Amino acid sequence: MTELTKLTLTEARDRLRNKDISAVELTNAHVGAIAKARALNAFVLETPEQAVAMAKASDARIAKGEAGPLEGIPLAIKDLFATKGVRTTACSHILGDFVPTYESTVSSQLWRDGAVLLGKTNNDEFAMGSSNETSHFGPVQSPWRREGSNTPLVPGGSSGGSAAAVAAQLCLGATATDTGGSIRQPAAFTGTVGIKPTYGRCSRWGIVAFASSLDQAGPITKTVRDAAIMLRSMAGPDAKDTTCADIPVPDYEASVGKSVKGLRIGIPKEYRLDGMPAEIEKMWQQGCDWLKGAGAELVEVSLPHTKYALPAYYIVAPAEASSNLARYDGVRYGLRVPGRDITDMYEKTRAEGFGAEVRRRVMIGTYVLSAGYYDAYYLRAQKVRTLIKRDFEQCFDAGVHAMLTPATPSASFGFGEKGGADPVEMYLNDVFTVTVNMAGLPGIAVPAGTDVQGLPLGLQLIGRPFDEETLFSLGAAIEREAGHFVARPWW
Repeated sequence: MTELTKLTLTEARDRLRNKDISAVELTNAHVGAIAKARALNAFVLETPEQAVAMAKASDARIAKGEAGPLEGIPLAIKDLFATKGVRTTACSHILGDFVPTYESTVSSQLWRDGAVLLGKTNNDEFAMGSSNETSHFGPVQSPWRREGSNTPLVPGGSSGGSAAAVAAQLCLGATATDTGGSIRQPAAFTGTVGIKPTYGRCSRWGIVAFASSLDQAGPITKTVRDAAIMLRSMAGPDAKDTTCADIPVPDYEASVGKSVKGLRIGIPKEYRLDGMPAEIEKMWQQGCDWLKGAGAELVEVSLPHTKYALPAYYIVAPAEASSNLARYDGVRYGLRVPGRDITDMYEKTRAEGFGAEVRRRVMIGTYVLSAGYYDAYYLRAQKVRTLIKRDFEQCFDAGVHAMLTPATPSASFGFGEKGGADPVEMYLNDVFTVTVNMAGLPGIAVPAGTDVQGLPLGLQLIGRPFDEETLFSLGAAIEREAGHFVARPWW
């Protein structure tokens, strides 16, 4: 049965269509793998009975010749997506045992196309974190270990549970969300593929909101082709989300393996940071050589406002978070801590319900939105955001099709190694990824090598708005050269 969990989503789809395996067999193999890997803490809720029932329904549809694009494919869903009748908490104590009476648009489209729900994956509380250490359910452990060491490592965040589950072969793909790098950073840390599509490509309806102008759903998978297949089901217009683009979804899979000859790839000089590890620099150069070898043309570009992206992001995101999280007050659902009066009840509920990182960001956000500081901070950050977007637009207008950068400034690190005394140290993990969210662009992280300790490293490709197809073509070109990276089970 373990052989079935080693399949890619593409291989499993083809074998199901050919009736070489059944959806129930495939699902049971993954349910068994999840049960053996609980040490990872990748799942906060397992749904084995529901999974088998969905797999049986898939087998019936396959037998009738009515298979959907993802028929019988076992997937994991980040605990930020509302799943009807299945507990959804955003990994926060304040949501308690909240069970939605509705389904998020993204997950409903996966079930429409025949996918199977294995369970809900762990994430940083309300998606606020870069290491999956802020979850109310405890941290997720990466399936990876440094060579010759048993030190537990973080899988990245906030979608750490989804990335760990895919990397540990507990599911064939997982949904994730990305506000400042929360798909691409954990994908890079775990040797998986993660794409943040263009803002508006996937509906945000039914996803617990962090920062509404930045949040975007996307898949984490084992391969670039798997990501293309999964994104096609996840994406598409939605009347329930006014920020969702009403444009058709292309056949992304068709762009995998397409020639990249003649594409102009920008190499942003501002991403060459002082003190960047030599192995990151070397991997970046290797990626340049691979794309050049595949026929792409490399050009140096300048994104002068990059240096302001991180500080601007950490004003905009907490401001929107403080607004979005105001609804969690203990009145209608979730945790309620009794108080002397309604104000006391609000204060006690929020103090007990939110973890330290969420409280920190809500306080920062409330401060920058307050009357005396709104212009000095929030308004200025939004102006910087416009300049960041313009930098990219000028490069694309000059004929650049995509950009190549590192995905993270380092490989994965151990629990507590960053951000303990200074939260800003943890925020610096997002230095290569936040610009993409601020500009609303698509970005994909593809595994490209390992560091000296044997840990995976990823490259990031940034594309033009709604041109995910080019990213899949370029990502596949890198994947062809770099190969695949599979964690050795220690659990």
